[in-house]
Amino acid sequence: MSTPGHSATTSLSVNLNKVALVRNTRHLGIPSVLTAAKACLAAGAQGITVHPRPDERHIRPHDVSDLAALLARDWPAIEFNIEGNPFHNLMDFVRALKPHQATFVPDSETQSTSDHGWSFPEDADRLRPLIAEAQALGVRVSLFMDPIPGMMAAAKAVGADRVELYTEGYAASRGTPNERAVLARYVEAARAAQAAGLGLNAGHDLSRDNLTAFLRAVRGVQEVSIGHAFIADALELGYAATTKEYLRCIEEAQ
Repeated sequence: MSTPGHSATTSLSVNLNKVALVRNTRHLGIPSVLTAAKACLAAGAQGITVHPRPDERHIRPHDVSDLAALLARDWPAIEFNIEGNPFHNLMDFVRALKPHQATFVPDSETQSTSDHGWSFPEDADRLRPLIAEAQALGVRVSLFMDPIPGMMAAAKAVGADRVELYTEGYAASRGTPNERAVLARYVEAARAAQAAGLGLNAGHDLSRDNLTAFLRAVRGVQEVSIGHAFIADALELGYAATTKEYLRCIEEAQ
């Protein structure tokens, strides 16, 4: 299991949910989730993320197991991050596949996408045993969190290895009078997380337009997971070129 700390380089984990979403509109098996993963990894992506929801609207159980087998066989050093609600179906995948990282997200079954983080002390008692169970399997646990500095020590106290800062608020603030103040909250939350001994991830609505600025301000982000904007860009640029573009954005921030 990786230990919390600072990293000079931010890893790019590509979320493949939207590839599966398009595929599921027909019964032809295209576009292929595995083909997308291979193309992104060959171009330099350091991780693959999936968020299999109970209604199987996009990523389905066979995708998760197929990706796990692909990574174990051809890219054993690549991080596999499975995210979802541990009180729905996430723990089934954690127990069966033992990914490198499980990101616990408090979404409901009817949400179109994740829209808030965990809250403490309200969620502490029910999260603690599942975090411990995942860690006993050798799985690093990251908690999806709003940028609230006061919550970071509580996330550490419940046993988390990392937090993933929910970045939709930052993305929505870009180009508005509130942008600087909103970004400052993320900076403060990141510092609080690191001070508590947590590793730091970030994700949600990050894009080529806002990623570099975020990473320049919020130092020590170890991993970003990017899906919607990444796949939208890939429709125009292709998987390989899009991967290289996001890696360029990350490099510019270092």
